[in-house]
Amino acid sequence: MKIPAQVGRSGLHFNMTPMIDVVFLLIIFFLVSSHLAKQEVQANVELPAAASGNEPTELEQARVTVNIVFRDGAYSLLFGAEPVTAEDLQRRIVASRERLGDKLEVRIRADRRVPYSFVEPVMVAAARAGVWNITFAVVESQ
Repeated sequence: MKIPAQVGRSGLHFNMTPMIDVVFLLIIFFLVSSHLAKQEVQANVELPAAASGNEPTELEQARVTVNIVFRDGAYSLLFGAEPVTAEDLQRRIVASRERLGDKLEVRIRADRRVPYSFVEPVMVAAARAGVWNITFAVVESQ
């Protein structure tokens, strides 16, 4: 009787297709999320200079960015990279707080030419939304 030649070669094989699919999905997710994060800080804002300040210590803190931009002689308010009105801002901060948690930070990036009367409504909207952690983005003075 003849013994089949394939008996000794059978073994366990892994199907790598699902793992490769997951890796590609993770790569796409991180590319898209990093692009959206860059849009928040790409608003053309001349930040004010500060002689003192603290570097952010918690990199994983839930944060939303509000940009107050001076363009063409007018001021505009951006929630991240999306234009909003002052009335709509509080509603968006409340929605972000519900989605991201109670330790939400609101970072204000205001142009150095923006008067305080445009910054105050952002602070009031954050306070009314229940957010007390408000930071200002500045550059270090030389």
